[in-house]
Amino acid sequence: MRQHNYNIDTQRKERLGFPEVVFGQNKDINTLHSIIRAHLETGESVMITRLQAEKHESLHRDFPGIFYDPVSSVCIVGEHQQSSLVGTVGVISAGTSDEYVVNEAYYCLQYLGIETGKIQDVGVAGIHRLMDRLDDIRAFDVLIVVAGFEGALPTAVGGLVPQPIIAVPTSVGTGVAHDGTVALHSMLSSCANGISVVNIDNGYGAAMAAFRILNCLKNK
Repeated sequence: MRQHNYNIDTQRKERLGFPEVVFGQNKDINTLHSIIRAHLETGESVMITRLQAEKHESLHRDFPGIFYDPVSSVCIVGEHQQSSLVGTVGVISAGTSDEYVVNEAYYCLQYLGIETGKIQDVGVAGIHRLMDRLDDIRAFDVLIVVAGFEGALPTAVGGLVPQPIIAVPTSVGTGVAHDGTVALHSMLSSCANGISVVNIDNGYGAAMAAFRILNCLKNK
């Protein structure tokens, strides 16, 4: 096999149940080309997060047919993973402005072969919208709940349904809420018992947490 000046973690799937995912934002285009080719040489597909549009345009010329979502900047080269995990994940968001994080979690889980659904725009500013979708929300096994501004949605959901909840604060908001710190602090101090919280805008991290929960259930 061709030698590279970086080390691809080819054993991650064997150790943890999921493959290496590439963070694309700070990598130059030549490095990304090499990483993709190295994965393809081993017969593996590859998912890249936070890939800027101009880099996708360059990659698309050499890897036609690759998937790219411009909202979340998720890129997938090759086929989705096959999964034997049983269970579904719902990605719930307060507003459509949070869609960039929603899509990052959604496409990551899709790539890993997990059945996933999205329920958007059910924030607490119109709490009736959330109440109208409770039966749909209860149908999922694990929930990822995404919100910006004051970040209240995970607490509201956590007081209404029993599933594991992974809360994701987003940097959507104005004034003091602008960088997502208010939403993060709100979720960390939630009075709804047992909510887990990932970092600001970390849809990928939430997806992997949901995957680990389902993977653990499989191994029982």
